[in-house]
Amino acid sequence: MRLTLFTDFALRALMRLAGEPDRSFATSEIAAEFDISRNHLAKVVRDLADAGFIATQRGAGGGFSLARPAETITLGQVVRALEGDSALVECFRDDGGDCLLLPRCRLKAKLAAAREAFMRELDGTTLAECAYLPRPVRHPARSS
Repeated sequence: MRLTLFTDFALRALMRLAGEPDRSFATSEIAAEFDISRNHLAKVVRDLADAGFIATQRGAGGGFSLARPAETITLGQVVRALEGDSALVECFRDDGGDCLLLPRCRLKAKLAAAREAFMRELDGTTLAECAYLPRPVRHPARSS
């Protein structure tokens, strides 16, 4: 299974928000921390807000934060919201693609079962379980 880079960025941002659920983050802050393009992350934030996972606030002191507790958000919900029903392989497309093996293919059912197992695992995992905690602040050693 392979997730898009867009979904990868979204999961990273959500994990970071879950690590400090009581604060708001600027797009530039998360982008710098994870070495992600700020413009790309802004699109991710927009889609996460549209899907109801995060709340955003514009202006001075604005930013984004989780819209609901991390314990109530599953990774499966996020992946489905962002990936939609993208075809795992060509024959999974609505039009069946150009697969020459259909209708006698014996692989399609196995791939469908693997996809379902993958999503079942994500459905059973909450964002809280994957929270990315902030790095501890290091203080310079003091000389006596």
